[in-house]
Formats: sequence, C-alpha cells, structure tokens
Amino acid sequence: MRSSLARRGFALKWPRKVFIVPRRRSDESRAFEVRHVAFEGDFSMSDERNKVPDQEELEKELSNYLSKKYGCRIKVVSPMMMAKEKEKEPGKQEPDLKGVDRIKFDMKPEELEEYLDRYVVKQEEAKAVLATKICTHYNRARQRRRKARYKTDESVGRIKNNIILMGPTGVGKTYLVKLVARKLGVPFVKGDATKFSETGYVGGDVEDLIRDLVVEAGDDLELAQYGIVYVDEVDKIASHSRLLGPDVSRAGVQRALLKPMEETEVDLKVPHDPISQIQAIEHYRKTGKREKRTVSTRDILFIVSGAFNGLSDIVKERVSKQGVGFGADIQSRGDEGKYLGRCKAEDLVEYGFESEFIGRLPVMAVLEPLEAEDLYEILENPNNPIVLGKKEDFRCYGIDLRFEEDALRLVARRAHEEKTGARALVSVMEKVLLPFEKKLPSTSISYLVVTRDVVEDPRGQLETMLQHPDDPQRFHLYEERAALEKRRVLDDVTDRKRHQMETYPLVFTPQRIELVVDHHLKAGSPVDSIFEEMILLYNQIRVFESDFYEKHGFKIHFNEEAINEIISRSLDDGITATSICRNISRDYDYGFRLVADKSGQTQFILPKEAVVQPGDYLDELIRGSCSEFPFNPAELSKKY
Repeated sequence: MRSSLARRGFALKWPRKVFIVPRRRSDESRAFEVRHVAFEGDFSMSDERNKVPDQEELEKELSNYLSKKYGCRIKVVSPMMMAKEKEKEPGKQEPDLKGVDRIKFDMKPEELEEYLDRYVVKQEEAKAVLATKICTHYNRARQRRRKARYKTDESVGRIKNNIILMGPTGVGKTYLVKLVARKLGVPFVKGDATKFSETGYVGGDVEDLIRDLVVEAGDDLELAQYGIVYVDEVDKIASHSRLLGPDVSRAGVQRALLKPMEETEVDLKVPHDPISQIQAIEHYRKTGKREKRTVSTRDILFIVSGAFNGLSDIVKERVSKQGVGFGADIQSRGDEGKYLGRCKAEDLVEYGFESEFIGRLPVMAVLEPLEAEDLYEILENPNNPIVLGKKEDFRCYGIDLRFEEDALRLVARRAHEEKTGARALVSVMEKVLLPFEKKLPSTSISYLVVTRDVVEDPRGQLETMLQHPDDPQRFHLYEERAALEKRRVLDDVTDRKRHQMETYPLVFTPQRIELVVDHHLKAGSPVDSIFEEMILLYNQIRVFESDFYEKHGFKIHFNEEAINEIISRSLDDGITATSICRNISRDYDYGFRLVADKSGQTQFILPKEAVVQPGDYLDELIRGSCSEFPFNPAELSKKY
C-alpha cells in the first residue's frame, strides 16, 4: 500500500479489494469509511485459513494495519454496519438511574409549599394539598422500589392520590401544577378534556396522554411511569340528564379515564400513530422478535381541574335547608363563595359526573377567587410572569421598563373589574403598553417608567414623551425606580441565598451579589441560574491561573476587581471566563518574560486594568520594571 495514494483517498488493492475513503473528523486521528468490500477467489467453508471475516473483525484488522503503517491512530468505520449494543465488561457496573431514581426526589411537603409561596399569591389550601400529596406520592414510590428487592407485594387495593382542583378561571390552577412539575423534574403532560372522546369514536384518545408522557421522558419508559398527567376543563365533560343517546364526549370520556387513573397497561403501538408502527417494524427487522411496549399507570399521578360553574348552587341547595321555626338552619347570602369548600362527592355526581370517576379522585382542593389586592400582590411579586414578560418584550428593543406602585394598583383594579382573574392583568397591561411598544423602538428613548398617568392616558403620555425625550424629571424618576427595585431584589436574593453564600464565601462576595442582581435586572435571567453560572465562571478563572503557570512558568493571580470584571463581561457577552482570559492574556507571556529578565519576578497579581486594557497594563509594568531595575541580573554579575 502506498502512503501517497492512501492519503489522497485512492482505491487500494489488496488480495481482497477494499475501497477506503478518508473522512473528516474533529480530532487528530484519521478515520476511513469502508465503502465496498469484494473478495476474490474461491472460498470454502471448511478452509479455516480463507474464512471470510465479519464486518467488525475487518474494521479492527484494517485499523491496526493502517495505524502501524502511518504511525498515528486510525480507525476504520463502516457506515453500513448496524449499531450493536456493547456488552458490559465483567467487573464494571454502570449506575442504573431510571425512573424515580433519575428524579432524585428528596423534598418534604413544607419545602415544596415554600417554593410555591414564592410564585403563587393566596391559595394557601391548594398549595398545602398539592405539596403534601405530591411529596407523599413520590416518596412512597421510592420506598416501594427500595422494598422491591425483598419481593414483597404491596397490599391489594392501594388507592392513588389523584387530585381534583376547583376554582374560577384565572386563579392559578394550571400555574400551580406546572410549577410543581418543573420543581420536581418529572415528565409533565397537559391535556384539555374537551378534545377527547370515548374509545372508538372520532376524537382524541385519553391514552394518548400516557404516550405523550413517554415523549416528554425522552422515550424512557421507566421515567414516564412516574410522570404527572394534568387534565384541564374537566367540568366540561360532565354529562347532561336531558341528553338522549350515547354521550361519547362527556360520560364516555369519564369512562375512558377510569382505567388510566387507577392502574392499567397502555400499549404504545397504536394504529393511528405511524411513528410507533415504524419503531415496531424496525425492532422486528433487527431482532426478528415482536416487542410489546407498554407503560403502567400505577404511579402516574392524575390532576384534573375546572371552574365548575353552577356547582356552588347545587351545594347551596343541599346545605341551605331553609326551614320555619327555631330549628331552621339559617344561611347567610354572603357565604356563597364558601360553598365550593363544602362540596361532597354527591354534589359532583349530581353535577354530571359518574360515581366511579369521582371515586378515583379522592383528594380535593378549592382555589379562592382573587380580589383587587391579590392581583396587586401578583404584580408586585418579583417572580410573576406578567411583569417579567412585558419587561422582556421591551428589553428586546433595548428599552428598560419600570413600574410605579400607583400604576400597578390601578392596573389591578381594572383587571378585577373584568372578572377573569389573573388573566385580566395581561389584557389590561397590553392595552396600556401597546402604543409604547409600537412607537418607542423607532426612537432613541431607552427607558420607560409606567406611572399612573401612563395607565390613565397612554396615548397622551406617549405624545408628551416624544416631544420631550430628554426630560430630566422623567430620568430622575427612572433612576429612583431602578434603585428601589435593585434594593428590593438585593434583599430578596440575600435572604433566599444565604446558605449558598455561606457555603461559597470566596465566590459570593458582596460585590458579586450586586453583579447577580444587576444582571438579573438587566437581562431578566433567573437568579438561581446566575448563581450556578457564577460558581462555574469563578472556577474557570482559577483553573486558567493554574494552567498558565504550567504552560509558561509564571504564577498569576487575578485580584477581586479583576475577577468581577471578567465575570461581568462573561455574563453580559454570554461567553466563558476561559475565553476572556485567553483573549486578554495573549501578550502576558512575552511581557512577563521581559519583566523577569530585568527583575527576576515570576509572580504577578493582576488588577482590573490587566483585564480592561491588557496592553497598557503590560507597557506600564515593563516601564516600571526597567526604571527600577536598569540592569538585568546577568549584566549585574558581569559588572561586579
């Protein structure tokens, strides 16, 4: 084999014809693809010497030969070879992290409730119920897995703690469940009950929710069996007594949900899903065996919710037995909002649900309506997605958005008048800010403070702002709101992250905590993510200092101001601290050697100037060294 031909990719002739084509790789090794293999001569099965090697043996022989021939590591890869699962070597056991073990669930009910308190206003009962029953559900699932090694079956008739949430629209039912799923890291699927129909009829199949869980779990069947299925608008599938004929979209859906909500095996291969059919065909082509992939709903938690309009009237009719005489049970008209909290299974059955369906939802939680003060607290919450979303909208155009307290109170009062809960906040906010969102990106204005006047007359205030874009009074107001918001966020971060700050005192100095807050307010990034990224960036700087010493022989150490500058630049530009250090240190080695030749100095503490203006810093360092040490050590030894 000739090396020149091999390097250019020409066909090489062996006793067996093998056509090899070089393929680009990112590492230093060379890789070749076996495009065609043709064997010459008459081979006999009894002739051991001329036995035809299989694909894997041929790749191994070619790789060894080419590696010895050219003195570098070469691997021959066949694109036609089917990927086979490698057998585990004896003595090496890979960690089996599946299902609930991948979730790493170790949270207590009070911890989860405290997390929900940071995002959701009011709804104390619903937060307590969700936190308690969800924590219990997953802790019990983990405990059962640990007991599985003893091969002891759990008692028959175990009831799953499925949950039903009741409350008017816009009170946070869906938001609560999404927060829980995000915190736990479990697969989560949301479906609308109105899109399903009874099995065999036109419409969605309720078992599709379980198949969607598998997709959310990354095709990990074990993990999908510990997911959460959330069915919204469940009150819309309550049946009507006046309906004639089969009720396939209401009572039929209730019957279809019975088995999944309790325990059943859901087949992943269905006729209306072409992907599952293709996967089954591919598996049969590879193995020659049919595989039945199923998911058990034994540990899948079902949470259903709805507004249940009219249910309070049924409860009121039951509990408000108006009588005559001293023994009559008198009810106040002002207690109508509390009737849902006194709801029983019989009321839901009368509402239109089948008793078997209600029996599989043993846990009930009622969410309260939101008043104007509650809506204002939502807007004042630093984690609320409404204000954060509008700030992100304006930030896309380079405009910093701030809100005054009076403006938020007026928005909350207007939203309460629309009677649609927290959803009305978005509607009112859009009506106020839409003119500014349309016009300001085309101007040089870089900030906007939403005052009470802006809420009352948005178009008039916009015209005034365009006529006087540099109004000093408005800029002073903006600075006041920015400083006030920074202090509030700083206090919140210091309180919530106290443990992390005490654990990493070298990383989270007071100056860097301000960096976290500034970046959070400027870019809108979550505080938790910034904290994690700051630990990573600090470690990258220290690793660079060590690597620089190993490579060049000079010990460098960035002082606190220099580290803060590197971290700030990394957060703003979205690049690693390592990249910044490499960029600013291109001339460090040359400059330090000049200094070392004059003074013998090999250790350098780098200030902020070494990061901001590395060239000027080195020039000043070299000039200072030359003026202090006009002769290098070698010249001094010759002179004296």
